[in-house]
Amino acid sequence: MTATHHPPDLFALSDVRGPVLRPGDDGYDAEVAAFNLAARHAPDVVVGATGTADVVTAMRWAAATGTPVAVQATGHGANFPLDGGLLINTARMTDVRIDVGARTATVGAGVKWRLLLEASVPHGLAALNGSSTDTGVVGHVLGGGLPLLGRAYGFASDLVRSFQVVTPDGTLHETDADHEPDLFWALRGGKGNVGVVTSLVTELVPLSRVVGGGIHCAGEHAEPLLRAYADWAPTVPAEMCTGFTLLRLPPLPIVPEPLRGRFLARIAVAWTGEAAEAEGLLAPLRAAAPVEFDTVADMDYRQVDDIYQDPREPIPARECCALLRELTPEAVDTLLGQAGPEAGRDYPLLMVELRHMGGRLADPARVEDAVCARDAAYLLESVGVLAGPEAAVAVEAATAALYAAMAPHGTGRTMVNLHGTPGDADDRARAWTPETHHRLRTLKSTYDPQNLLRHGHTVPLG
Repeated sequence: MTATHHPPDLFALSDVRGPVLRPGDDGYDAEVAAFNLAARHAPDVVVGATGTADVVTAMRWAAATGTPVAVQATGHGANFPLDGGLLINTARMTDVRIDVGARTATVGAGVKWRLLLEASVPHGLAALNGSSTDTGVVGHVLGGGLPLLGRAYGFASDLVRSFQVVTPDGTLHETDADHEPDLFWALRGGKGNVGVVTSLVTELVPLSRVVGGGIHCAGEHAEPLLRAYADWAPTVPAEMCTGFTLLRLPPLPIVPEPLRGRFLARIAVAWTGEAAEAEGLLAPLRAAAPVEFDTVADMDYRQVDDIYQDPREPIPARECCALLRELTPEAVDTLLGQAGPEAGRDYPLLMVELRHMGGRLADPARVEDAVCARDAAYLLESVGVLAGPEAAVAVEAATAALYAAMAPHGTGRTMVNLHGTPGDADDRARAWTPETHHRLRTLKSTYDPQNLLRHGHTVPLG
């Protein structure tokens, strides 16, 4: 499709049904706001897309004017601010259609997992969301998607059947395993390097309830709990999906009781089997250290936000992650030395977490994709709150020290969705194997030769 050339003004966006706003316009600040308050976007123009046609129009304008493009739905993935260019906000694109017989969902670019679960769970069907259902389906899947139930069902991208995507020349594509397979490959784990997804079709899993919650101990007992967890995790079935977390929570109203103002060590649990079997499996963890409170119980799958209790209000945050190949006694010693009780209650990272991987996450994709985390045993993730310049310096120093110390136990890679603020090209490349990164660069050059999609965690042209 040949783009029509227009002068670099907004008249070519007159067909957009949603708002088209410049700095200073009413509604501009709300339109560009991200969940991560550390990223304050300042695009030259923002398009509030109401559907696929608006995205096509916006991308054609960007291609004609050479304007760089960024995309935002929920703003959870905002890791550094956009300065200039065009921001396409897809938050209004919230159509959800459930095909109960086929066990699939068709979801728009702005759909949050919460909305999808509200539509699917009453039919006995669940989606492969992450630890928070406030995040967007499309952004999660584009990064591969590490689900809450990943050990039981695999990566979220494994269940995607097709995408509707607008490439940077303004062309609308329908892609699946048989139609433009290279494009389909890049959209499952390659993030937003080749186009703007307007909708996708994903399989759903037959599930409406889980055993979930958290086993919480005082932070002073982190060592015996983590050592027990490191011994226990490799022995459990794939249906047991867990994480170990060190939490240093501020005494603020946004933190729910009884977590508020506490330093805690927690085992988060999501189990897809029978409740009685879960009791036996979890017994060694409950015996490892004095339990302060235990919320593990049978629950409707729509309640899964109660398991990890991720922040539900926007905060200024610095996140980071690394994939680990092992959790040896030496790795446990290192983690505790960095972030355990001896680091003190003033340690600046709000959360340091290990997510148990393996299980179905280690299986090869049914259709080849760009996910490069199947060889990891654990994911190490951290979040620090940037509550001012001094706090930002402390968070950055603690983050750097933690990942440098844990590097000998890592695969050398990260997951793109949790990577945090992407640095130079070498840093961004750590989300993929060299072979996958090279292929992404080649496809980037094919579908985005102007490098319009260069904001966020992107690859350079090949």
